[in-house]
Amino acid sequence: MKISAGERSHEQEHGMARIDIGELSLNVIEEGSGKPFIFIPGLVGIGAAWASQFAYFSKSYRCVTFDHRGAGDSDKPIEPRAYSTQKLADDVISLMDVLRIEKAHMVGTSTGGCILQNLAIDHPDRLRACIFSNTWTKADEYITRVQTMRRHIAIACGPEEYVKVSSIFTNGALQFRNNLDKVMELEEQSLKTVAPIEVLIARVDMTLSHNRLGELGKINQPSLVIGTQDDATVPFYFAEDLAKAIPGARHHIIKEGGHYSYRRHADMWNQLVDGFLKDVEPTC
Repeated sequence: MKISAGERSHEQEHGMARIDIGELSLNVIEEGSGKPFIFIPGLVGIGAAWASQFAYFSKSYRCVTFDHRGAGDSDKPIEPRAYSTQKLADDVISLMDVLRIEKAHMVGTSTGGCILQNLAIDHPDRLRACIFSNTWTKADEYITRVQTMRRHIAIACGPEEYVKVSSIFTNGALQFRNNLDKVMELEEQSLKTVAPIEVLIARVDMTLSHNRLGELGKINQPSLVIGTQDDATVPFYFAEDLAKAIPGARHHIIKEGGHYSYRRHADMWNQLVDGFLKDVEPTC
């Protein structure tokens, strides 16, 4: 279904919908009621990856997530200039306007955490609290090599192999061993909706060009930064760097969980975030 900007029917208040945000349409998932809580996916870009968080947080919050532009069932512009972490941040603001959300708690994982940095710096009045999960500040040599390899695989081997290799990096070995059903479910959805190679390359490139490092001190919302010690995609030291750069940020390192810590140990991750929000909500 498609909803024009500024128009939503009663039937579309909850569940999944294609929503026109002006420049393009996004696939949006919404559940629960209460204070809005927006979940921003990582580079894979599929909102359904937050299923375990929706099951938990929708009991207390109005939970909203979406497929990135260029991913899942959202529109996939071909032009490289259509992709940047800034443009995706703009998509979040446009979506909030259509959904009539003035202010929200927000969490971003990986690339979603970069998008959240843009939002916290450029639109501080739209955020209540920020949770940065397994994300980075500015690509260093390690991240540059990881992302460049993913780029090369997309070009040389095609979208299917790109998705499969991305699953290795984002899930990690222990999720393949212990949570294979969830790994394959998300991978199958990615394969069904995978974008053309030009879009995959543009999306990888936007991760390498992201850089708000010098402005992170402007973030004034209550912030929690989560990293994972065995993350093979985004090393845990970035969580330490980000927490030091954001005034008053809290910081937690999970011993094991790979890049998708919120999926590998959903119960622990959910309780950690829930405790943080309950603690800071009187101030935001």
